Amino acid sequence: MRITRIEVQAAAARIDGHVRRTPVLEVERGLFGGPAWLKLEMLQHGGSFKARGAFANLLAAVDGDVLDRRVGIVIASGGNAGLANAFAAAALGVPATVFVPVTAPEVKVAKLRGLGATVVQVGADYATAYDAALEHARHTGAFHCHAYDQPAVVAGAGTLALEMLEQCGDLDTILVAVGGGGLIGGVIAAVDGSATVVGVEPDGAPTLHEALRVGSPIDVSVDSIAADSLGARRIGGIAFEMARDANVRSVLVTDGDLVSARRTLWDRWRIAVEHGAAAAFAALAAGAYVPRAGERLGIVLCGANTDPSTLA
Repeated sequence: MRITRIEVQAAAARIDGHVRRTPVLEVERGLFGGPAWLKLEMLQHGGSFKARGAFANLLAAVDGDVLDRRVGIVIASGGNAGLANAFAAAALGVPATVFVPVTAPEVKVAKLRGLGATVVQVGADYATAYDAALEHARHTGAFHCHAYDQPAVVAGAGTLALEMLEQCGDLDTILVAVGGGGLIGGVIAAVDGSATVVGVEPDGAPTLHEALRVGSPIDVSVDSIAADSLGARRIGGIAFEMARDANVRSVLVTDGDLVSARRTLWDRWRIAVEHGAAAAFAALAAGAYVPRAGERLGIVLCGANTDPSTLA
């Protein structure tokens, strides 16, 4: 299944007024050999880009009369998608149940409860929580929201790239962290071939990298410091098809690269992000992606749901 730029533009119109237009920060020209901008999406509602897809999906469900407002929604999440959907559900006045792994950071669990969501902790990984969420939907009739592999979710995520192109002008390359793939799928659709899209993944959770290598989505082992946000076992079908057809390149970074990049973002610009959200910057800082001279870069910083005391 493919998502088009037209669908991303429609999602942008749908969520207008519900999400923030997040700023960009141009970094020092000499840092990466050319102009580069950080997209500060960690300033989005709920602390990540996920609010875009959540609102796009829920508003489409309301318009399509497939969301029972009395029963509400259910989603499985490592944290960020749950936060986004809990925020969107609260804004629309519907209940939300969020299934998270027992390994989900307490900071995210506390935020979910603060948004009024019912939180169910089950299993050690996203896949287990996902199965439990599906069972809940079957028993209750709750509208099931996928964290990254529903068309409206992917289209909503892509609105981030539409903004970047308006804010930065033409970009040669946009670097995006990849977990389940909703964001990179949306970005590919939004740029529609006008820029190269590079996926960045922890080497301990290479969902897209392995899928591209073997030619189809496959389960991978997840063992990374960024597993709370980039911890999907398998790339989404929408993202895989779009990445494959667009000849997207996936590069890998280590946990050490993520820790170092996160620290650099804090030390240099006082930008606080979670480890997974530092992935796109880490690819450049660690040399996993080496831009050509003068290459115009967009670097997506996609989430800030982290414990700030670890940056002190």
